[in-house]
Amino acid sequence: MNDETRGWSAQKLYSEAKSEMNDGGYEKAIKYFEILEARYPYGRYAQQAQLEVAYAHFKNSDQASSIAACERFIKLHPNHPSVDYAYYLKGLVNFNEDQGLLGAIANQDMSERDPKAARDSFDSFKELATRFPESKYAPDAVARMKYLVNALASHELHVARYYFKRGAYVAAVNRCQEAIKRYPQAPTTEEALTLMAKAYDTLGMKDLRDDTLRVLQKNFPESRKAGKDKDSSPWWKLW
Repeated sequence: MNDETRGWSAQKLYSEAKSEMNDGGYEKAIKYFEILEARYPYGRYAQQAQLEVAYAHFKNSDQASSIAACERFIKLHPNHPSVDYAYYLKGLVNFNEDQGLLGAIANQDMSERDPKAARDSFDSFKELATRFPESKYAPDAVARMKYLVNALASHELHVARYYFKRGAYVAAVNRCQEAIKRYPQAPTTEEALTLMAKAYDTLGMKDLRDDTLRVLQKNFPESRKAGKDKDSSPWWKLW
C-alpha cells in the first residue's frame, strides 16, 4: 500500500495537516496528526498535534473523541503552556455540542436537556478559571460558567414543575431545594421558593410553608408571592 506521507518531516506532516484543517478535511487532518505523533513522538510538533487532533474531532462533530483527546493531553502534559486551552476546549465541547467554536450563548436553551454535559462543561471551565486565571480563555470561560449556572438551575426548576403538575409534591420540593442549595444566586431562586411553598401548602405542611414564605419575603421583599394580594387573599389561593 502506497503511503503518501513516507519521508515527510514532522514539519511537513504538521503543515499538511493544518492545510487539511483549514479546508475542512478534518478526517485527513486527524490522520496526518496521528502519523506525526507516531513517527516523531518527542518533538514539539507531536505535542501540538495532540491538541490539534482534539480540535479536529470537535469540528468533525465527534464530541467523545475530542473530549478524550483533551483529557489525554491534560494527563500527559499537565504543565504544558497550552494546557489551559485543553481545559477550555473540553468545556466548550460539552457546552456547545452541536454548533461550531463561535456558537452564540444566547441562542441556546439547555434548561430542558440532560444536565450532565452542562455540569461537565462547568467543571472544565471552573478548573481553567481557577488554575489559570490569567489565561486568555479565562474571561470567556467565566462568562459561560455564569450562563451554565442559570441553565442548570432552570433545569432543576423545570423538573420541579414537572413533578408538581403530576402531584408529586415531595419530589417537587426536593428539586426546588436542590436548585436553591446548588445555585443560590440564580434568577430562578424566587420561583423555586414560590413553588416549594405552594407544594408545602398542598401537602398541608403549614409550618414549612410559612418558613419558606419568610425566606422568600426576606430575600425577595418586592415579590408579590411573598405577601398578600390587594384583595387580602393569600397568594397561594390565587396562584
